[in-house]
Amino acid sequence: MTIGELAARFELPTHVLRHWESAGLLAPARHENGHRRYGPADLRRVAMILMGKEAGLGLRALREVLAGPDPMNHADLLREHVALLEQRIARARAAKELVEHALECPLSFDDCPHAREQIESRIP
Repeated sequence: MTIGELAARFELPTHVLRHWESAGLLAPARHENGHRRYGPADLRRVAMILMGKEAGLGLRALREVLAGPDPMNHADLLREHVALLEQRIARARAAKELVEHALECPLSFDDCPHAREQIESRIP
């Protein structure tokens, strides 16, 4: 299939596929006229790239993970990413709790002991 057909199938702009190619994530075959040609392996590769991006991996990490025959061979990189995700989750939970408290607290922000505590904890 052409780059336009592949892009449409995944609802992506064609420039994203070109960028992934320049980043070393995709290596489409070339037709005799130089146009890119994508096959079933490329479909799976794009799906894996999208899965990795949904998991929060950057292009550099994705290139490393997808470089070998088995993405699961990069346990150290994936463990580091899990730790990073755990940090993000903890920050998101704390932010959610702060907003929920603000919604439920009957006091003004300046009078709320919880808000003051949060403010003081961020002052170096």
